[in-house]
Amino acid sequence: MPLGLRNLVANKARLVRSSAGIAFAVLLMLVQLGFERGFFEASLAPYENLDGDIFFMNADKYRVGTSDPFQHRYLTDAGKVAGVASASPLYASWQAFVWKPPGSDQNYQVQTFAFDPDHPAFLLSGVRQNSAALKTADTVLVDRRGRSFLDMDRDTGQGEINGRKVTVAGSFALGPDFVSDGTVMMSEQTYARLLPGNRESAATLPVELGIVKVAAGQSTAEVEQAVRTALPASLRVMSHDEMIAFERNFDAELSSAGPIFWLGTLVGFVVGMLISYQVIYTDLTDQLPQYATLKAMGYTTAYLVRSVMEQAALSAVAGYVPAWLMCLGVYWLIEHIALLPLHMTASLTALSFALTLSMCLVAAALAVRRVIAADPAEVF
Repeated sequence: MPLGLRNLVANKARLVRSSAGIAFAVLLMLVQLGFERGFFEASLAPYENLDGDIFFMNADKYRVGTSDPFQHRYLTDAGKVAGVASASPLYASWQAFVWKPPGSDQNYQVQTFAFDPDHPAFLLSGVRQNSAALKTADTVLVDRRGRSFLDMDRDTGQGEINGRKVTVAGSFALGPDFVSDGTVMMSEQTYARLLPGNRESAATLPVELGIVKVAAGQSTAEVEQAVRTALPASLRVMSHDEMIAFERNFDAELSSAGPIFWLGTLVGFVVGMLISYQVIYTDLTDQLPQYATLKAMGYTTAYLVRSVMEQAALSAVAGYVPAWLMCLGVYWLIEHIALLPLHMTASLTALSFALTLSMCLVAAALAVRRVIAADPAEVF
């Protein structure tokens, strides 16, 4: 007899209430886990789309997305290394550029990248298709997936950056993150003209990231080691995967975002465990005479414990399924309103279900002591 299932569905009203409570906790965990993954995906998107094999930056940088530049001359040193096809600069600013939409009096801080138009730094299709247009002075590309108040999704053809009129030659699809509302890309010459207090040529501008492409037929690992040897210890040399891991480690371990989302997940886990414990404990209390009768009939404690665990596992499924379906709608809503990449994935589904099952089983393990301690003689 599937005793766990029978006990679960015996009281339909209680089943609905318990499933709703568990579903609430599961939804809370799913949203927190989704935000965590969305945070990583959004913050890493610019660097995952960089077109290069090897990268180097100031070793004092604690993350890629912060300003700590190095001198332009190191690009020349890297370009002379055997096996290097090209070494080009990426200029970047996260605070020095403000964007004013056409017809607006409001300025908005934007993330800005600049590069040589003959060597587009990004794999984004909109950047590669329109990079030649950046050779014209005061011409930029804008992020059409930036937040709506930036008006970068409209084909206006113009805008204003740091008080100077610019021509919008095209757009790309990148999207905002938890820090930047939008992104603007331009040539290194335009960057030098628009940078506050700087009217120097691009050749003298400090560089945030060096982008190295390895020549065809060369070993990336060997060239990376050669570049590392050719450059001073004050520069950190990394492959593309190492750079992404470096940035991800900062977001996960040093920034406040990672712990905040995991704390939210932990809160959901504890809330769900308490709800599950209350439901299972109340159910066991009501059915204690039946469990005592089974004991008196010769059923072992192990069988009764297994039945309670089965009931808890089925409760997890009953609460998880509606929560998972509701979360699809929540993700869609957040993605379209906040423009953050929240997606339901197989790994997220597996992790959240494992947490749901664990919290229900832990609650059952705490509550089942009631059954273990039941004495048929005392009950009757």
